[in-house]
Amino acid sequence: MAKNDLQRSVTTATARQLATTTKTPPQMGSITPRLLLKLLPWVQVDSGTYRVNRTKVELKKAERIDIEFYDGVPAFSEGSFRRIPLFSHIDPSIVSRLAEKFVIREVPLGGSLIKEGKDSQIFFIVAQGQAEIYSKGPHGENLRIALLSQGEYFGEADILSDKASSVTVKSVTDSVFFILSSTELENIIKGIPNFREEFQRAVDEHLRLRATVNTHGEKHIDLLSGHEEDNIIPETYIDYEENPREYSLNTLQTVVRVHTRVSDLYNNPYNQLEEQMRLSIESVRERQEWELINNKKFGLLNSVEPGYRISTRYGAPTPDDLDELLSLVWKNPSFFLAHPRAIAAFERECTWRGVPPVTTNLFGVPVVLWRGVPIIPTDKLEIKGQYLTNRGVGATEIILVRTGEKEQGVVGLHQVGIPGEISPSLSARLMGLDKFGVASYLLTKYFSLAALTDDAIAVLENVEVGFYHNYQHRNAVEK
Repeated sequence: MAKNDLQRSVTTATARQLATTTKTPPQMGSITPRLLLKLLPWVQVDSGTYRVNRTKVELKKAERIDIEFYDGVPAFSEGSFRRIPLFSHIDPSIVSRLAEKFVIREVPLGGSLIKEGKDSQIFFIVAQGQAEIYSKGPHGENLRIALLSQGEYFGEADILSDKASSVTVKSVTDSVFFILSSTELENIIKGIPNFREEFQRAVDEHLRLRATVNTHGEKHIDLLSGHEEDNIIPETYIDYEENPREYSLNTLQTVVRVHTRVSDLYNNPYNQLEEQMRLSIESVRERQEWELINNKKFGLLNSVEPGYRISTRYGAPTPDDLDELLSLVWKNPSFFLAHPRAIAAFERECTWRGVPPVTTNLFGVPVVLWRGVPIIPTDKLEIKGQYLTNRGVGATEIILVRTGEKEQGVVGLHQVGIPGEISPSLSARLMGLDKFGVASYLLTKYFSLAALTDDAIAVLENVEVGFYHNYQHRNAVEK
């Protein structure tokens, strides 16, 4: 050993044998802020069931037609076709004849299905893709009437009209349509002598019913306005829905198992049982947020009525798309819900347009605002795509909700005071020891969610998260 290599002190490697380490509690990467659970107003449900009473809807809103694919070929069922409100006043046998006579037409991106003033009226259903409907404004500009996506339809009331179309229908994507051609329609008319009278009677009945209800399909309340004397005051009443929807509390359960030897001997510096319970509770709450969004019975995505589902125009979420969403839930909207990558895609579109959104803090978490409404990040809104990557490339949804019972919005449901409760509506119970000395603890969470009115939730569909702008190309063009 050289003179300069003489050991002058105990080495750090040797010293560590006499030292302890500073430890952290177990970390879990799947834990998120779960802002949805904090922002929802929670209603106590003592009976375990929550009933939402509504006024009676005299005229239901149009529902989408379910499109199914068989070896890549789209089709729809006769039962789904009968959901069209106008056809509820027509003989079922005639509706069946109509459903059978649709043919498939493919229209490429940017192509026209109907041209205003040139083509005749066409009744069509979007089987795949998206279509925009335009009409000329008073100043000659193109005004967009609607953006239709899969399962939506147009032109059912005008199929017997001899006039040229007053709208232009263009395909925003490569699209497939079901159309009822004039030739097939003439064959139906010839086969059913009273078809025109039957159809016109149905149109008149539908228009009459529409005149008696408001925009939500509820019956108008008869009122008298004015200063004239000796007027007869109208009599009225408000009818209620005969079969109101009821929500039972959903249950999340798991059994946490800890060996008594572990909980007896290895509790320093962290209690083994407490850490096992803490991490299990975190997992339960993560799943609770997922269920509130995706559950097929009460989740936000599945509680949205068809009339409150809209699609992005270009795929990437733009300020125009979120403004359109706000126009649907305009009565004191509470917050948006979006995947972090959807929020990033929206911010890219804002940057591209030069309108960067404002940021605020909620519960210590930075949150983007749009028109003063916070966009809450959550990874429970899934990205559905063809690429299995951790980055998540594909399409997702953005939800907008109004919350609170007084606002006729969305509320969370739970029951406080259950046996073994360790936090609101969450209980932990010792189930006992098995013959191996393992203790089992039952964790149970009771909760649900209810939408009090249809206009409390709206969703933006087909939100692409993988599009990026080429800023260098833009700068070169501007120069």
